[in-house]
Amino acid sequence: MRVCFVSRRFFPAISGMSVYAVNLLRELVRAGHDVTMISQYRGDAFGTRVYGGGPPPAVPGVTVIGLEQLGEQTDGDFERDIDTMVETIKAAHGRHPFDVLHAQYGYPTGWATLLAGRALGLPVVVSIQGGDGHWVGSCCETHRLAMQRVLDGADALLIGGESFVTEVSERLGTARDRFTIVPGAVDTERFRPIDPAKVGEAPWPVRLLYHGRVDRRKGALDFIDALDMLRARGVPFEGIISGIGPDLDACKARAAALSFDARKLRFTDYADYETVPDIYRRADIFVSPTYGEGFSNTILEAMATGLANMSCFAVGVNDCLRNGENGLLFEPGDIVGQADGLQRLIEDAALRRRIAQAGYDECRRVYSWDAVGRQIMDVYARVLKSEPGPQVDPHLPMTSCRFRAEPHLL
Repeated sequence: MRVCFVSRRFFPAISGMSVYAVNLLRELVRAGHDVTMISQYRGDAFGTRVYGGGPPPAVPGVTVIGLEQLGEQTDGDFERDIDTMVETIKAAHGRHPFDVLHAQYGYPTGWATLLAGRALGLPVVVSIQGGDGHWVGSCCETHRLAMQRVLDGADALLIGGESFVTEVSERLGTARDRFTIVPGAVDTERFRPIDPAKVGEAPWPVRLLYHGRVDRRKGALDFIDALDMLRARGVPFEGIISGIGPDLDACKARAAALSFDARKLRFTDYADYETVPDIYRRADIFVSPTYGEGFSNTILEAMATGLANMSCFAVGVNDCLRNGENGLLFEPGDIVGQADGLQRLIEDAALRRRIAQAGYDECRRVYSWDAVGRQIMDVYARVLKSEPGPQVDPHLPMTSCRFRAEPHLL
């Protein structure tokens, strides 16, 4: 099967979806499929600083085509980049015809892929991810219509979990049976503890890790405030914030304003993907005080590495963590509750070991790439047997949108 995978902010971007994409591509190649990836990227200085930026690197066995987001990074003109994506998909198909198109993100990549697929008569699969599922469509009429047409027109919709289905369905009016739930996955060979017999054990002081996109919507600022409460209580800890993102400067400013020094809280900035497993292994508790996810790949990576997880009752988290069983959960923005939870995990070694062990065991049983890759390939096989859906109206009204001023937040 020839698969065209269309992505956005692929590596070296700091994004769980970049990790997800590279693992899926490797799984498709391993299964014998011929894969082309067309990926957008930020090429400007700001985009590089915030998301890593730069053209997508080679992926073994995959034909990689990079498209710089010229419209997006200059004046928030997503539509200019959509036209480029459509023409690039068509040209690649002309050189070596595809069997199926698969877009990661509903907008702008899903919209562009749907337009190209209908023009070429090809089936289209769209993965709805955290950012576009939570925010796109609530921002302006242009993007609401685009998302609705993607959700109604794609031949298959992949989404991470039931809680995310509920949010997207209620907000954009899509029937629940349109979605196929495919959870996140993790490379359990790369992400594993130093010693599986010591999962949940920790040195003193216990090391607390926030890793991923440094973004207030992921709770990065809340993490710093919770650490400040722990410090005021005299609870010993070492805090680490790993990664870059739109709020890295704001987090560093908050830490400075609270007089944190590197012994209590240090920033390690950009992390090459090859180094990430060791980042988890040098920590004991993973902290993700997020306000919403599609399905959290960083939580899965932490589970696979044997860390205890503390997160929030949030869309995308509720589908993989259960409070008191394989994680501790608190309401998003509840700084006192989060500080209380971290204190419990630091001081109660038995609780920490139990939660870490439950997550470690479940991750290997449920979230391996072998199992998740098969689910996605089964969807490809299903849509190949059906006629592509009807044509879609390509015209969208141009309305003002907050993401045009800050497109990196989309």
